Amino acid sequence: MENLSFKVAEIEISYHPAFKLAELPQVTSAQEAYGVLMERWDKGRLELLEEFKVILLNRRARVLGVVNISQGGLSGTLADPKVIFAVALKACASGMILAHNHPSGELSPSDADISLTRKLKSGGEILEISVNDHLIVSRYGFYSFLDEGMM
Repeated sequence: MENLSFKVAEIEISYHPAFKLAELPQVTSAQEAYGVLMERWDKGRLELLEEFKVILLNRRARVLGVVNISQGGLSGTLADPKVIFAVALKACASGMILAHNHPSGELSPSDADISLTRKLKSGGEILEISVNDHLIVSRYGFYSFLDEGMM
C-alpha cells in the first residue's frame, strides 16, 4: 500500500479578551441589551439595511462581545446558525442575545423571525448555550421575545 500525504488546514481556537471580565457590562434585561446594541449599531443603517447581531454573554451575563453576523437588504438578512454557534463556541459564551432590525421600523416579529428563534434556542440547548432573548430593534425602541412571552 502506498503512503499517501494529504494537505489539510490546521485549525486553532483562541480568544483574547481585551478587558478584565469584571469591567464588562452586565446585561440582565432587554432594556440593557438594547442599550448595548444601540451603542454599537450604525444608526445610518437602521432604516436602510437589515442586519443581524448577537450579544455573547458569560455565565454572569457579562458581555463578551457583540458580533455582526450578517447584513442584508431592505427586507431580510441571512442568520446562519452554524456561524452564530461557531462564534459563540470560540468565545466560550454561556449565553447569547439575538438581535436584528427591521428597516421599515415595524417591530412585530415575522414568521421567519419566530422560526429562527426557535431553531437557535433548540440548538443552544444541545450545546448548553442559552438563547436568552431575541430583540427586534429600531431607533425608536425594541421588541423583546422574552418580554412578550415568546421565549
